[in-house]
Amino acid sequence: MQNIGLVLEGGGMRGLYTAGVLEYFLEKQLFFPYVIGVSAGACMAATYLSRQKGRNKKVNTSLVKDPRYLSLRNLIFKRQLFGMDFLFDDIPNRVVPFDYDTFNQGKERFLVGATCCHTGEAVFFDKADHSENILQIIRASSSLPFVAPPVSYHGKLLLDGGLVDPIPIKKSQHDGNIKNVVVMTKAENFRRKPSKFASLAKITYRSYPAIYDLLQKRHEVYNDTLSCIEEEEQHGRTFVIKPSIELPVGRIERNEKNLIALYELGYNDAKEKWTSLNQFLSQ
Repeated sequence: MQNIGLVLEGGGMRGLYTAGVLEYFLEKQLFFPYVIGVSAGACMAATYLSRQKGRNKKVNTSLVKDPRYLSLRNLIFKRQLFGMDFLFDDIPNRVVPFDYDTFNQGKERFLVGATCCHTGEAVFFDKADHSENILQIIRASSSLPFVAPPVSYHGKLLLDGGLVDPIPIKKSQHDGNIKNVVVMTKAENFRRKPSKFASLAKITYRSYPAIYDLLQKRHEVYNDTLSCIEEEEQHGRTFVIKPSIELPVGRIERNEKNLIALYELGYNDAKEKWTSLNQFLSQ
């Protein structure tokens, strides 16, 4: 399988859908030569590439009610709704260990997208050059505006990769992938609306006017990306897996039952599309 990319959208806790899809891929031993993701998509991809069956589900459902994972206490005392130290240090290194060895030995090319606070441009980090710091990079990609502080890495101050490139299919194409499999976390006919909180960025990110500009036009960037993907799908160059039904799960969700339902939806949607996916990959 050559010149085929796997492109993973973010979406906060809606990333449990992607986790379910990737779990089915793991069971079927389907791996792509090129994987790219932002935010939650990058988080789920890391465990997929470390070949750890069930880990994404365990981390993101059984621990979600732990106040260290997600709580107002985090926001009050640490200025972060999600406990980023807990998520990207305690969990992978002690609570539910991440298999660094298997991850690093994998031959897949893996890219993680983040947003530079100073320029407002997308920055992509390749596992081949940054494997020792991959969790720090994914943390940067997952640092949502307003609820997590920026992350400093390689002389750049970084935030959520979904701000500037929410579904990085164009980067995959630029890197030579003729065909792409895209896993999305929004159901059919979704279109993003202007954010009600974008104006707050003028105060919160007054030192980074590029972030304010991005938040003002974020809905336009996202909807333009959707149009691009739909066109690529019509031309047979892209295969899309997205929620077949809408479930009541937002970017910030603590209901374990709802999260498990979303995970199972992803698994079952991937199973349902397995035959047509194989036809797409073999063409």
